Amino acid sequence: MRSTSYLDRLLDPLTDVFTPEVASAVLRLRADAETEDRIGELRGKANEGTLTPAEDAEYKEFVEALDLISIIQTKARRFLAKHAA
Repeated sequence: MRSTSYLDRLLDPLTDVFTPEVASAVLRLRADAETEDRIGELRGKANEGTLTPAEDAEYKEFVEALDLISIIQTKARRFLAKHAA
């Protein structure tokens, strides 16, 4: 089983506190321009194989954060679909 599956299951109780407003706010989460620029820079270096060890750790942290946010946003979408009036 993939680790994100464990994370997905561990985050299930989060939906207990969702309201339509909270779920909608979660779906609007986006990185700011500075973060997007840095992510793009690291992505490019990763594709070229030129990341330093520090950059590699930073990029992996970004990927992990993105996985977490994606799982929470998926839960928010499911909540909104289930609670649509």
